[in-house]
Parts: sequence; C-alpha cells; structure tokens
Amino acid sequence: MRSTTDLSDASNSPFKRSIAKLSPAYFALVMATGIVSIASQAMGYSSVAWTLLCINVAAYSILWALNIFRALAYPSSLLGDLLNHRQGVGFFTAVAATCVLGSQFQLIAELRSVAVLLWWLGGALWFVLTYTIFTSNVIRETKPPLAEALHGGWLISVVATQSVSVLGALLAEGFGVYREETLFFALTMWLGGGMLYIWIISLIFYRYAFLPMSASDLSPPYWINMGAMAISTLAGVNLVAAADGTVLLSELVPFLKGFTLFFWATATWWIPMLVTLGVWRHIYRRYPLAYDPQYWGLVFPLGMYTTCTYRMMTVFDLPFLKLIPSGFYWIALTVWCITFVGMLRRIISLTRSS
Repeated sequence: MRSTTDLSDASNSPFKRSIAKLSPAYFALVMATGIVSIASQAMGYSSVAWTLLCINVAAYSILWALNIFRALAYPSSLLGDLLNHRQGVGFFTAVAATCVLGSQFQLIAELRSVAVLLWWLGGALWFVLTYTIFTSNVIRETKPPLAEALHGGWLISVVATQSVSVLGALLAEGFGVYREETLFFALTMWLGGGMLYIWIISLIFYRYAFLPMSASDLSPPYWINMGAMAISTLAGVNLVAAADGTVLLSELVPFLKGFTLFFWATATWWIPMLVTLGVWRHIYRRYPLAYDPQYWGLVFPLGMYTTCTYRMMTVFDLPFLKLIPSGFYWIALTVWCITFVGMLRRIISLTRSS
C-alpha cells in the first residue's frame, strides 16, 4: 500500500500528488503505442509507424524520469505498490514496454544496436521483477482475498515474458555463432510464458464464474486476457520464422505451429466475450466512460491481435485471414487516438491545477 507520509508530502500540488500516486502500469502507454506503430509498419503505413515511434521514445523517456523521481521523492509509495498484490504486477509493463520499443527500433528504425540494448534491459527487468513480486506475494503472512487482489493485469507478467521472447527471436540472426543459444532462450521464455498464462487464467476464470463481479471490477486490464495470448501467438510465429537452419527449432516446427494456432484461437475466443462484458459494464450498468491509465491495457491487445494475425497470416501462408488485421488495425488506431487525447486532456488539467 502507499505511504501516507509520501502522499501528505505531495498534497500541496495536484501534479506532485499524481506523481506520488503514479500508476505502476503506466508503461502500458509505451506498449500500446509501440504495437500500434509496428502494426502500422506491417500494414504499409510507414509514416504513421515513424510518428508513433517518435512519440514512444518521448513517452518512454518521460515515464522513466517520472518513476525515478518518484523513487527518490516518494520511495515508500513506490515500494508499497511494488509489494502490493493488486498494484505490483503493474510494474511488468516496464518490461513489455522496453521490449516492444526494442522491436520498434529493430523493425522500423533498423537500429539493431539500440534494440539489443533494450532487449538486455528488458531481460534484466524481467528477472528482477518476476522474482521480487512473486516471492513477496508468496512469503507475505497476511494476504488479501482473491476477489480483491486478482484482476486481468496479473497477465501482464505473461506479456512481459513473451515480449522478451519476441524481441529475442527477432534479434537472434544477428548474434552469429550464438544464434542457437538465443533462440533456445527465446523458446524457453515462450513456453514459460504459456505455462504462466495457464496458471493465472485459471484463477481469473474462477473469479469470473464463481465470485461476484461488479461493473467496477471489469476494468480495461481484463483485455489482457486476450492480449497475453496474442503476444504468445506473435512469439510463436517468430520462432517458426527463425527455425530454418537451426538444430532444435527445425525439429519442433509442427509443435510450434500447433501451439501458436492454439494461442491465436484462445485470443480470438476472448474477443466477443470481452466486448459483451464491456457493453454490460458501460451500457447496461451505465459505468462512466472516462480516461484512466488502465485504458492503455485495452489498446495494447487490439494492436497486438492485429500484428500477430498479420504475421501468422504471412508466415503460415493463411491469406484468408487478411480481413482480420485489415479491420482490427483501424480499430486499434482509433482507440489509441481516443485514449491519447484523453491522456493529454488529463495532463493539461493537472498542469492548470498546479
């Protein structure tokens, strides 16, 4: 939980108070912007891809500056979030954001050295956060009820794991004699991320089916139910694409294709369910629709589903899927624009209040 001392120190300024309470999951902004940028490049809109890349570099830099400032000025608040069952998993967005930005540099800017640096940083963050957050959750003596602590944002841990695999597979060719080792590492991350999804989604499905759900409980991070499977699909496709000439992956291609299609089918299954729940939340239950940083957790799955479907269509030679990425791209871009405008309005409002 957040320190009351830290928050009282920031109480004189709405802007400082916002930094003290900065959502650990705000790096989802970079995740969402990055994947829509990559989707734009794949769909042939390079100018949009480059524009979003520039925005993402700025957003990534600003978010790191704000988080470093928060760590120095309000350390108890940040540590409280890190060790909190509900808030802690939001820090995994920093891992995914780092690797998605690295993928942008590799695929759009073609700056491999920057992409490699970001991959190493993403991998280091993944290791530290995984074994800090999950260990603290295990050893804590007093734990919250599952209904209070569990939400779709827990699956960001899966997204973070798969993002390391995605970027590793993209970069493997350039590592020369270490290509096999890099692809083996990417494969183990992909498989580990898939198992982690099974563990967490089982609890989420139990939460859905057997515990009370209010409109406020169905927050946008539940779209990560789909997004985690979409990025797992992309990671699998990248491994298949990199399999030629390798000792291990070339023998596993049927297995890789089968599980990749399994992940894509699961992601597809979630979409009507999540849309229906969104209609129930905002139309039937009339839950207010206003900007919240959590909405970046909705944009990312839409962009990732576009990208993974397009990539699977090309690598697996499935041209009949073409209509899906063509339609989802415009949905993802539109939702990104709406969310970005909402964020700008919130920043302007906070600035005027300071």
